[in-house]
Amino acid sequence: MSQDVIQRFLFKEHAIRGQYLHLDQAWLSMLNERHYPASLVRLLGELTAFSALLANGMKYEGRLTLQVQGNGPVNLLVVDIDHQLHLRGLAKTQAPLEGLDNANQLLGDGQILVTLENRQTDHFYQSYVPRENDDLTVDLQGFLTQSEQLESRLFIALNDQAIGALYLQKMPETDGHDADAWDRISHLASTVKKDELLNLDIHSLLTRLFHEEQVELYPPRSLEYVCPRNREQIATMIKALGEEQARQILAEQGEIVVFNDMCNYHERFNQADLDDLFKADLNA
Repeated sequence: MSQDVIQRFLFKEHAIRGQYLHLDQAWLSMLNERHYPASLVRLLGELTAFSALLANGMKYEGRLTLQVQGNGPVNLLVVDIDHQLHLRGLAKTQAPLEGLDNANQLLGDGQILVTLENRQTDHFYQSYVPRENDDLTVDLQGFLTQSEQLESRLFIALNDQAIGALYLQKMPETDGHDADAWDRISHLASTVKKDELLNLDIHSLLTRLFHEEQVELYPPRSLEYVCPRNREQIATMIKALGEEQARQILAEQGEIVVFNDMCNYHERFNQADLDDLFKADLNA
């Protein structure tokens, strides 16, 4: 199976909804040339899955940015995803990670911060909760329960090749629904194995876990890693320095190198590039 897909589903006889997520090519692209150790891959993957599940609920043009900030060796995790499910992300460290494994050791004290940008209204909304547990997924599940005031269950499995996730949420109950359904379905979901999350498609996974339930599937959506290069924007930054300062940097360093941390690439400007840049400025 090779796909980057997210899909909603509903238990037709119960006030319970869910989402299924599988990422491979988008995840491989995010990790490409990063050389993160396994413990860091795990943290970034958990946040990536969580971000996709939240973004899939956006009902307007906009962007969702999730950050996990801390004072530990891993001081920042960030994933950025828009309403089209174009995603990107990174992790930053400030100390070696050898011998460290759980979230508290890696992240230290900190918080989970969510920023929502609504491009239609030009409005930003932020919310955050403290990050407290050894397991980041537990904190993310707690964020869902606290922010939406609805019980939630989140299961994530990942490696450096793929991410699989299952998300369940108890909706406000209405008359006629099975009062024990949430406990029963949550228990069944908790039996899911990591290799099942990583390797089974949604039909096989839901049949394995909930074969006695009637589940309605909604149309799947594709996700994609998108982190475009923008050389023109960097050229504008260099022009803002002024020709004298730009040429001084060039003389000292041999070239001007700007690193795009989020997209993990270097943009380089040599003497010919500066000549063209400032010549174009004069001609304009």
